Amino acid sequence: MVNTPTFSPGMPVFTCHAEFECRLTLLLSGVVLLFFTMLGITSPAWAAGENTIAVIYPDIGEPYREIFTKIIEGIDDKVGTRVANYPVRADTDIAQLKTSLHLQNTKVVIALGRQGMRTATELDTSIKVVVGGVLTVPENEARGQPVITLSPDPALLFARMKALMPMMKRIFVVYDPNFNDWLIKLAKDAASAQRLELVVYEAQDLRNAVRFYQEFFSAADSRRDALWLPQDPTTVEESSVLPLVLQESWNQGIAVFASNAGYVRRGVLFSLYPDNLALGKNLGGLAQDILTSGDHGRRGMMPLRDVQGAVNLRTAKHLGFNPDLQQSFDMTFPEQ
Repeated sequence: MVNTPTFSPGMPVFTCHAEFECRLTLLLSGVVLLFFTMLGITSPAWAAGENTIAVIYPDIGEPYREIFTKIIEGIDDKVGTRVANYPVRADTDIAQLKTSLHLQNTKVVIALGRQGMRTATELDTSIKVVVGGVLTVPENEARGQPVITLSPDPALLFARMKALMPMMKRIFVVYDPNFNDWLIKLAKDAASAQRLELVVYEAQDLRNAVRFYQEFFSAADSRRDALWLPQDPTTVEESSVLPLVLQESWNQGIAVFASNAGYVRRGVLFSLYPDNLALGKNLGGLAQDILTSGDHGRRGMMPLRDVQGAVNLRTAKHLGFNPDLQQSFDMTFPEQ
């Protein structure tokens, strides 16, 4: 006895195998068409042939990877879409990277970190570059593109110090011109605009740096003088110079602020550090401007202006500052 299939009302009945294959083909064609329609809606801009922005950043582990991830999130927010991003190492296949960027019609690359910047120098000259997330760059390397460093804008540092210590008149700094000549030029303008005197000492070796700090502490006035520690591997050497400065400043009640937030944990009064999401938005905006105008606009080294603040409450109390000042900072030490 042959079993006859039961059909429900409305179910299509195929009278032959050929008709079944025909309808199946039409159904699959519709699915494929819908897929590519949705792909066109949700794909990045390069799928439509538009000029695009890409990010290259160092392929390193935590906690630094999280920092770059947050910066990229800010870039995405500013651009309004997810940008292509590539982790790079010293052994990255540059030819393959160039091919990927070309296929995506990349016109601007945002290079993060020192490794990102090194890699960007090997790309085609037709691709313009914006650099961010680097401590310092030789000025001759920075002239060709905008470089947002991790050194906070002296104007922001001085204004914060002035708010904490209204009687302050002089700011002292010891720096190596090989690293921070560009920053000191900005600092002089910032001090003048805020009616402060900036007293600078140039030191290209550890011995001279220590000698200048000793001169400073021998004559400093705790009521009107403050010491600024820039990010400088020569003059703020962490194993010998920094402990000396922290001990003397504590003994004499001298306010010391820094460009490196890590020093706040060790006893510096306060510092400013990157707001990574805001920094990403700033970098994304610079890249968009280049896409629009075809030109870099401002080039060279630029200080960090997308910042948050960290304060050492123990040091602040020792110096006699307002105990409520922690409300104006984003991070406090010792940790509460």
